[in-house]
Amino acid sequence: ELSILKSEIYKVTVSLREQNERLKKDKLQLADALSDISHQFKTPLTSMSVMTDLLSDGRLHDDRRIQFTEQLRTQLERLTWLTEALLKLSKLDAETVLFKPRLVSLEELIGKACSPLLIPMELKEQTLTVEAQGDLFCDLNWTAEALSNILKNCMEHTPAGGEIRVRAFTNALFSEIRVTDDGPGIDKADLPYIFDRFYRGKSAAKDSVGIGLAMAKGIVNAQGGSLTAGSAHGGGADFILRFSAEM
Repeated sequence: ELSILKSEIYKVTVSLREQNERLKKDKLQLADALSDISHQFKTPLTSMSVMTDLLSDGRLHDDRRIQFTEQLRTQLERLTWLTEALLKLSKLDAETVLFKPRLVSLEELIGKACSPLLIPMELKEQTLTVEAQGDLFCDLNWTAEALSNILKNCMEHTPAGGEIRVRAFTNALFSEIRVTDDGPGIDKADLPYIFDRFYRGKSAAKDSVGIGLAMAKGIVNAQGGSLTAGSAHGGGADFILRFSAEM
């Protein structure tokens, strides 16, 4: 009996030690995340503070006033997007997102995801090629958000005049959406961390915060799908979203 009791006490001790280690790890991750979030907010807030001081100068020329006002608006939009993205991530973490899956046309899903990016793509003279056949059982709004973040990443890394391609199909086993671009591709050193929050790869845009791809993966995974990334043959990034035929 003493031997059994000793064994049970040992098991409890090991379990408590492992739990303590997990709590320490979670605490460190939380501290790192808060540090990253603070840094992401600090940059636009500092910029806005400087521009506010400049705008209060009565001697400022009208052209400069218009310029600073537009920059101020841009920073406000950046902060708004960042706040909304972090709220969505926190909901995904807490598993409080109420997905409303239904059978959605792949063409409709891709159209909804591409819609907010069509004008920026046109300004960069980029070509968007879409081939889609079949349906996907998913939450339309959340999945469009995930796909839109991937498309935005591709748009930012594709040079002016380049092409972004979206191909989607459904078979008996799964539905797949593949997005490729004409950018520099994903560096091998960046590939293991491409979906990590706040990670910025070697070719990241200057104003990138490293949230979009992390959110996309969180949304896809929460619906039982998978999202992978790599470099396409001949260069460019290659993202594959795949959902089982049955959820």
